[in-house]
Amino acid sequence: MASMIPYTRALRNWPFDDIDRFFDAPFAALSTGNAGFKMNVEDAGDRYVVTAELPGVKRDEIDVELNEGRLSVSVDKKESDEEKNKNYLYKESGEWSATRGVYLKDAAVSGLSAKLEGGVLTVNVPKQQEKTNVTKIAID
Repeated sequence: MASMIPYTRALRNWPFDDIDRFFDAPFAALSTGNAGFKMNVEDAGDRYVVTAELPGVKRDEIDVELNEGRLSVSVDKKESDEEKNKNYLYKESGEWSATRGVYLKDAAVSGLSAKLEGGVLTVNVPKQQEKTNVTKIAID
């Protein structure tokens, strides 16, 4: 058993690795392991701070929505007409879309703010006082 080598290490010196990576690149965004973009959620006491790494994405390509406690960040990255008319030999950037979401149980619907700066989207979601959904009923 000690002489067994994992399959991925056994092919590490495969002479066609560069060619394989070249043809796999356009499909990398479609793989299930890739969530599209990184997102962090911080509990900052009186509010939540949600940051998403979106390098190269413009403000009008981002949609942020809070619906019944679920904060969704959607990106629909499009190529410009200028980029489409270029004759690329190899291109790793392109059109893509992704949505990430998180449930924030005590998120307030007022006082929300979002800012895109340096490729990082920061969304501030204030917390509201948690309402009690339990009502005591007196028994006669």
